[in-house]
Amino acid sequence: MTDDARRRQLGDNSAPVEEEIEEAFDRIIEEGAQRLSRSWTTVLVTGTFGGLEVGVGIMAYLAVMHETHNYLLAGLAFGIGMIALLLAKSELFTEGFLVPITAVVAKEASVSQLVKLWGGTLVMNLVGGWVFMWIVVQAFPQWKPELESSALHFVEAGFTLQSVCLAILAGSTITLMTRMQLGTDSDVAKMAVAVADGFLLVGLQLFHSVLDSFFIFGAIHAGVELDYLDWLGWFGYALLFNILGGLLLVTVLRLVRNKDLIRERREKAPADPEAAR
Repeated sequence: MTDDARRRQLGDNSAPVEEEIEEAFDRIIEEGAQRLSRSWTTVLVTGTFGGLEVGVGIMAYLAVMHETHNYLLAGLAFGIGMIALLLAKSELFTEGFLVPITAVVAKEASVSQLVKLWGGTLVMNLVGGWVFMWIVVQAFPQWKPELESSALHFVEAGFTLQSVCLAILAGSTITLMTRMQLGTDSDVAKMAVAVADGFLLVGLQLFHSVLDSFFIFGAIHAGVELDYLDWLGWFGYALLFNILGGLLLVTVLRLVRNKDLIRERREKAPADPEAAR
């Protein structure tokens, strides 16, 4: 008897993987197909909300940092933004790796839909964050030192091996968070994952292209001697290695593990998934 046949005999399902993995895979496909089926208007509005809600986490981070000067405590406070993102069903660009790519690979959505989701979400995350940080700076001008130190941490890092690794870790961490949240039906567990992810991303000062752009925007609004070219020079490589981290360390490995499930889905999928929807 082969290993696969033995697993089917021992398990509660007929799929070539454990039941829990199959259920999580089905949730990923369903979630990905729904997100990729959004209209342009919905993509843009959802992306804007994502920027605004993550901005709430940045505001909490700055408040705690101003009072305690402790990165780890401030990182825990930032988790408020990740919880808001989760419960409000908004979209952050780097959440768009595992879930929608799996749907595309399984032929439940098209590549053009993926490009629309990525492009619209990224641009509107940044727009929403830029606007929110302007409001924060006007409301709390006393936070300028914290904004300045945070922004300079990224802009002055330079393109080094350490910077690349920090960006890779940021991309893989938030992509893993997405997978963990889809692995449970418990809202409490999902919120715990959101807080943990916020702690790792911001408390450890990983290089997250979207989240950390908000610190730079805030510093520019506050009058720190930075400009948008400084931001763009950092943003370009941080974005690239966020994507590579999310794809290579999380998404690709899970696609390989679920290759049999994907093959079954592809056989059942419509020839033109975009038209079918």
